[in-house]
Amino acid sequence: MTAAALTPGPPWADDLLRACAARLYSSAVRMTGTAPDAEDLVQETFAKALAASAQFQPGTNLNAWLYRIMTNIYISGYRTRQRQPPLVSGDAARWQLNFARSGHGPDARSAEDQVIAHALNADIVTAIRALPARHRVTVYLADVRGLGYRQISDLTGMPVGTVKSSLHRGRTRLRAQLLTMNRETSRAA
Repeated sequence: MTAAALTPGPPWADDLLRACAARLYSSAVRMTGTAPDAEDLVQETFAKALAASAQFQPGTNLNAWLYRIMTNIYISGYRTRQRQPPLVSGDAARWQLNFARSGHGPDARSAEDQVIAHALNADIVTAIRALPARHRVTVYLADVRGLGYRQISDLTGMPVGTVKSSLHRGRTRLRAQLLTMNRETSRAA
């Protein structure tokens, strides 16, 4: 979508936001790994985009601008979470484990996760989710979304060389995980 699509009405029309949100959500699920986190990420993306709407340049790609904002938010949040130590008491951990086992906890599979699992081979989904966040994002953007190095670089803010090395390392880890899974499946059969 370009800014030319925005000219007839207000720049942030409901139908335009819904179309962008659907595209962003699928990418956000791949980045975060969970539907609730993806919803939060998309919501925060639109909040920041609306606050910075004066910086949007008409004639440029609105989706790419929103993806860039979303990727920056995700990376910033990831860095923040890495710096904070986990604080969980023994009682809270026991409660969370029991709640998750009941099928209603945050680890229960959502409808979105079930659709994604059916759309891709379950082993591939498991292997992608096991990748570190940096590699997961680059592998997703390159191999699932079909973006090139330059586009991934623009979205993530990483230099092109870093994108290439991250993608190589992510694919290497993914290949190794899938080979391990295949060997384990072969032995069990």
